[in-house]
Amino acid sequence: MKKIKGFTLIELMIVVAIIGILAAIAIPRFAQMLEKSREGATKGNLAAMRSAVSIYYSEREGTFPNDLTTSFTSYLYPIPAAKASPLGNSNTINLSPTLPAAAGTGWCYITDPTALPYQGYIFPNSTATDTKGASFTTY
Repeated sequence: MKKIKGFTLIELMIVVAIIGILAAIAIPRFAQMLEKSREGATKGNLAAMRSAVSIYYSEREGTFPNDLTTSFTSYLYPIPAAKASPLGNSNTINLSPTLPAAAGTGWCYITDPTALPYQGYIFPNSTATDTKGASFTTY
């Protein structure tokens, strides 16, 4: 009699169970890593925008842009998006005299000349917290 090689049903069920356990562990971590990468992209975009405002400020001899859409486009175009999920993956810019006081989307640009030291500064437009528990306004 010829012996047939292969796996038994029990062996296959054990392998499927192990794969299921590994997937149940890996999928939540993968989702958390995606959000951390969005936050990292937000921080990178924020640094690029702050750098562009700084260049504008130095070239215009101490004058901040009034907004970041019209005369600012030669310094940074297009405006990058705030990628983190609480910020809505939005590139909208809210012109504000003060720091964000509520959850919102996109960016906040401080336009008030009396709002020192924040005049001409860009923040994520939300008081929501990131994956580490820090408010987006602390970026």
